[in-house]
Amino acid sequence: MVLKLYGLAMSTCAQRVLITLKEKNVEYELVPVDLMKGAHKSPEFLEKQPFGKIPYLDDDGFIVYESRAICRYIENKYKGQGTELIPTEVKEAAIFEQGASIELSYYNEAVSVLAYENIFKGMFQPGSSPDAATVKSQTEKLAASLDAYEKVLSKQPYIGGNSFTLADVFHIPYGELLFKQGLGDLLSGDQRPHVKEWWNKISSRSSWQEVKKL
Repeated sequence: MVLKLYGLAMSTCAQRVLITLKEKNVEYELVPVDLMKGAHKSPEFLEKQPFGKIPYLDDDGFIVYESRAICRYIENKYKGQGTELIPTEVKEAAIFEQGASIELSYYNEAVSVLAYENIFKGMFQPGSSPDAATVKSQTEKLAASLDAYEKVLSKQPYIGGNSFTLADVFHIPYGELLFKQGLGDLLSGDQRPHVKEWWNKISSRSSWQEVKKL
């Protein structure tokens, strides 16, 4: 049975999974969820994803939700197919997990809050404006984190070690949205040359270019 991903191609969380599916060369079906009509809060949806968020994955009746968990499931199920996205050697695996933790601990909160304030807030609350103080504080927080990224990436080519992994995948969708907010210089500016080189590598992968066209 073809994997079914319930979500939207424009969803940052779904995009993480879609990149992973393409890196692993896995067939899938994207099943749209109408957020504007509240489909993600319906009893049927909540039976699969009790928090009412997208996406979730249906693998012939086996349900997995939370995008990072879904990505790990796909990598583990299709190990040996496509790109290896989680190293198996013990020390390399530790550096990968370190990179994945870095994304969740020092990157995700700031970029997700910025995306909400500058992009999604107006979509879901017509007429509302970004909170200037929040945008300023989260931009500064992200800049400080990326200064630390610069140190990490001066010693290794990818945030999860010496090869492209899920730790990098997790960064891409919200990173792309920074450019739509006029904040792309945080990732591609000359003040952080190693971050710039890393971002250019991960954002130019064919998997992401294909996902952006969906």
